[in-house]
Amino acid sequence: MGTTEGVEPLIKQLWHTIARGFSTTVLCLLYRVRIYNKKNIRRRGPLLILSTHQSYFDPMFVQSWVLRNFYFVARESLFKTRIIGPILSSLLIIPIKQGAGDISAMRRIIAKLKGGGAVCLFPEGTRTFDGKVQDVKPGFGLISRRGDADVLPAVVDGAYEAWPRTRKSPGLGKVAVMFGEVIPREEIDRLGDREFARVLTEKLREMHNELRVKMGKEPLDYSTPPSEEADHARASAENEAGVPTARLDRAE
Repeated sequence: MGTTEGVEPLIKQLWHTIARGFSTTVLCLLYRVRIYNKKNIRRRGPLLILSTHQSYFDPMFVQSWVLRNFYFVARESLFKTRIIGPILSSLLIIPIKQGAGDISAMRRIIAKLKGGGAVCLFPEGTRTFDGKVQDVKPGFGLISRRGDADVLPAVVDGAYEAWPRTRKSPGLGKVAVMFGEVIPREEIDRLGDREFARVLTEKLREMHNELRVKMGKEPLDYSTPPSEEADHARASAENEAGVPTARLDRAE
């Protein structure tokens, strides 16, 4: 993987900064977005942001009032549409095939991290069905290791109430985002991939309830397992976040 795969042209970075600055400002005003612990976002160096996923607006919510640009992923099919495709191609967004692990996209993600970039992924794999944090899928510890990147956990709240997956169009509401403490890559290596997924799931749920309290809401009960209906719906849902976690041994 060459340098050109890991570092974007300056003009593209500038355009992305302007475009996301405009879009996030509009959303911040509409949804009264508040950010907590923004200081935890490192300004330089490889960083893997792993965020909870409540709505289609989450990529912009996570970037609200944040100076550093994040890379995101989007379904490859969206890049082939006449209007949205050119827009996505002009931004810091990595196309990814849905279904089986997309090794090509994985290599791009790792290249962005090795090039010193910040990549934001949604480790639950799909938007929440009930507003709760779902189990983190395995594979992200390996992304951290291959990309030589620390992990920054993040949680979103309020977006589910504004635009749940059962509604075709968004409503309004109040949204908040909170960033946690950076998890060093060495700690992730020590835990191993599957244990890291379990630890991160617990961490995100703790952060989510902490954020809900800050917003004046009741904490959610994570002591009970999801209902069979919700579990079945999640199992049959597509991997919307499009994160390729299969066959990572070929992604180097």
